[in-house]
Amino acid sequence: MTVMPLPPSPGAHEHSSVDLANSTIDLPGGKSADALSTPEATTEWLIERGLVDAGVQLQSYCQNRLVGLRGDLRSAFAACAAGTAVDQRALDGINAALTSAPNASLLHFTPREGFFRSLEHPATQLVEHAMSVIAEDAATLLASDEARLLEQCEAEPCLRFLLKTHGRRQWCSTRCGDRVRAARSYARKRAQANAGSTRSA
Repeated sequence: MTVMPLPPSPGAHEHSSVDLANSTIDLPGGKSADALSTPEATTEWLIERGLVDAGVQLQSYCQNRLVGLRGDLRSAFAACAAGTAVDQRALDGINAALTSAPNASLLHFTPREGFFRSLEHPATQLVEHAMSVIAEDAATLLASDEARLLEQCEAEPCLRFLLKTHGRRQWCSTRCGDRVRAARSYARKRAQANAGSTRSA
């Protein structure tokens, strides 16, 4: 069943790492949506964010690597939001992504152009380049003062990440906030009805 994804949470536009962490969504009723569910969907997700060029087609190996980084980011972000120790394997995964892309301009030669230098990202390295950009964003976020703003949505089962825009904890979207408020209102009414029936008994 296709589920319409929620709008971007606060901070996802500014941080590609938050955007990637939130690319899978759990919704009530056992529904879910995963923007990286297939190699084609993963390619489209990266193209839409300018992380790979249009016309590129990644394979399942590349998809799996990006999904792996997403898991590492979610683990690190959850630890940051909860104020707990992070799993070393998640840090290792993020650091591996940080150093996976070539960072030196390679020397090339063609008879027409002569010598020139450029960063080369063959098809097998495209996802590594994208992962290094996302991991750099995550490392910068987690090591900055902005990390204290990182939270998880409190509207279960949604556990997307967001950056708080004010002092109180908030939800990742209006839809999640409305759902929590409706659940609280229902619980209050049910408690009042139960109290009334107890008194009349």
